[in-house]
Amino acid sequence: MVEEAVSFDEFTAPMQGVIRDAAKLPDNAFFVCSAYPRLVDGKPSKNPRYLQVRSDLLQPMECFLAERGLHLARRVPIGQPVPTPVDAVLAGRRNNPADLPAGIRSLAIYSPLHYMELPELFMEFICSMTGKSPSTTGAGSEGALTKGPFNALPPIYDLNATFVSFVVTGYAGFISSAGCVGPKTRVDHDISLLVPEVWSRLSVEERDPAAMIKEGFLERCADFEYKGRNVLASRLGYRITKQFVTHFCGRIFNQPHAVFTDDMLRPELQDLAAFVDGMDNVIATQRRVSQHYFNDGSIEQACPPLRALLHIMRDDQYEGRGLDHPEIRALFTREHLLASDWYKARLAAKQTIDIAAWRQHVNYLTKFVAKSNYAGESARLGIAARLEHARATHAHVQSPGYLTELVGTLGAEPALVQK
Repeated sequence: MVEEAVSFDEFTAPMQGVIRDAAKLPDNAFFVCSAYPRLVDGKPSKNPRYLQVRSDLLQPMECFLAERGLHLARRVPIGQPVPTPVDAVLAGRRNNPADLPAGIRSLAIYSPLHYMELPELFMEFICSMTGKSPSTTGAGSEGALTKGPFNALPPIYDLNATFVSFVVTGYAGFISSAGCVGPKTRVDHDISLLVPEVWSRLSVEERDPAAMIKEGFLERCADFEYKGRNVLASRLGYRITKQFVTHFCGRIFNQPHAVFTDDMLRPELQDLAAFVDGMDNVIATQRRVSQHYFNDGSIEQACPPLRALLHIMRDDQYEGRGLDHPEIRALFTREHLLASDWYKARLAAKQTIDIAAWRQHVNYLTKFVAKSNYAGESARLGIAARLEHARATHAHVQSPGYLTELVGTLGAEPALVQK
């Protein structure tokens, strides 16, 4: 490596130093090189992780033109910042066909892109279900919500907050696929790169799921009967149609239908038995994961919509009502949330936390001002004005009107508020 001057010169100076030092090591020693993937069982890993390059450094002209284009399009004067908020986040999942020697079940049931209403979406979030991945220990339920070391608090607190955030913002839940689309079509992470390219070419109005459904760009997945039993395919929500591919993917490809074929849009066409097994895998995982919330008692701290959902995941019904019952669906609307007692309790908990926080600020600043030896520093930092602001804010957060201001926010988990 050292003697190959051209390639060696491409390393940074620190890495060149590491390689030169490594060249002096005994033959049985080894070192880690940033240019080569890790060896696993004597072979290069199939899952190398590389740092993403900064386009603003490697392609400064393109970035400059993009920024100027934003100024022109939005008529923002040069010199003023142009906000570029992230207004779309599409979750992703890895799918796989059945791996019979390893005993890993199929999870190749998703089309390239799905839209899920909140009940189905939160079933997905609760499970954090994944297919086989070389970066993990295998198929199963994984993620921060399913691993104790990531979070010492019960996962239900995070789920409650996430649920509120999705409802109050009206956020639409889209999920893209990677790995395999159907058991016979391997796409790896190509779709993970393609979907953002498509999505960035859609207007905000075009991305609205209600409009997509109305125009036939999304179709509802439906339950069906297979060998005398019901397959709950409706839990996959909506999936993109041929009209979606023609209308939107045509903005990138000349022949979009050749990119997403019929049996990719409807993976059951590739292998119906494998599709059914994949759905059975999903339902079994939903039952297994939801049972954890009953085992640790945190089901009692779930907000009413999630409590109903966890029961349905485990038992297929809640108080005699299934997932499609109008009263169950109504629990997941913004109108229900804003009018509910449990949401008002979250707002009250947030007010209690804010009152305690500003009381602490007032007490600290009062003690700081009272110390005569800090008089000069207090004046320099403008502590008197800060104390006045803290007192005013402390009085404000105690007012009844503050609760009204909190409507539409996350609030706080009541179980975490010290009584």
